[in-house]
Amino acid sequence: MPIRSASARWQGNLTEGSGTIRTGNGGLEGNYSFKSRFQEGEGTNPEELIGAAHAGCFSMAFSKGLADAGFTPTSVETTAKVHLDKTDGGFSVTRIDLETVGDVPGIDAADFQKIAEGAKENCPISRLLSPGAEISLVARLSA
Repeated sequence: MPIRSASARWQGNLTEGSGTIRTGNGGLEGNYSFKSRFQEGEGTNPEELIGAAHAGCFSMAFSKGLADAGFTPTSVETTAKVHLDKTDGGFSVTRIDLETVGDVPGIDAADFQKIAEGAKENCPISRLLSPGAEISLVARLSA
């Protein structure tokens, strides 16, 4: 299996400095700063990138689970809301709320939920993050 990489460059002190985050193959690149991470400033932050990774991984795992059960999804759209909170040990990602909507012809709601829960438990990013963060899931079929 390939080894994936990403890099970051930071210039200056914590509150006034700024940096750039980039994926190894150049697919994503973004500026980040204290304000984009801890306030509402422009740019990205590590938590958004974790959310993007988790949403992408979950969507792929869910699509695979659906296909394994005999359903072909038209689409799976997932949002991951990553909570960065101050704890006794410092700042920590404490919770990730996954919200997914699937357009899956021929599936009933119970099967949809069961397969979605399986994807949440088994996608590699969920397995990485779940020991330290609570992961919730709201899954619904598109109308």
